[in-house]
Amino acid sequence: LFRKKMSSSRRHYLKSLMLSIAKGLLEDEAKENEQERIRWMAENCPPLSLPGGTQQLQEFLKELHHKIDVIDEERYDLESKVNKATKEIEDLNIKVIDLKGKFKKPTLRKVRMSADAMLQALLGSKHKVSMDLRSNLKQVKKEVKEEDKELRNVGDWRQNIEDKSGMDGRKKMFESEG
Repeated sequence: LFRKKMSSSRRHYLKSLMLSIAKGLLEDEAKENEQERIRWMAENCPPLSLPGGTQQLQEFLKELHHKIDVIDEERYDLESKVNKATKEIEDLNIKVIDLKGKFKKPTLRKVRMSADAMLQALLGSKHKVSMDLRSNLKQVKKEVKEEDKELRNVGDWRQNIEDKSGMDGRKKMFESEG
């Protein structure tokens, strides 16, 4: 439940102990790799014995050349397999990252940019952009209806009120309804 905080000398001692153990393991692994390489070379590369005659030397060189071709083909095949596996691993890593959703969206900085500069950045430098957008609009002719003309030709509002005021105005209203 309650743990004591480790002292710095104890932490330093444990760290140095771990490093020394790791160093020993790395040295052992390097020795094993060297022994494995020597064993493999002894199996696959017999000691060189050059034949005496010219004819035998040519046959030996042809055989050696053939072995080099075979090994080169194997190396190429293995290299292509490794490249394919590496690409597959990268694709899977990208899928894993996408599925986890761990990537963070970068914070966007505010950039002051004119509309012309923004359009030029979007469309590229090959496009000259002008902000006179009204020049690109289509011209439309407006049709004026007769009803609209009547509504607009109401006349002076004072005159209209004087016509409707008093008994004459009420009489006109009743006559127009009937």
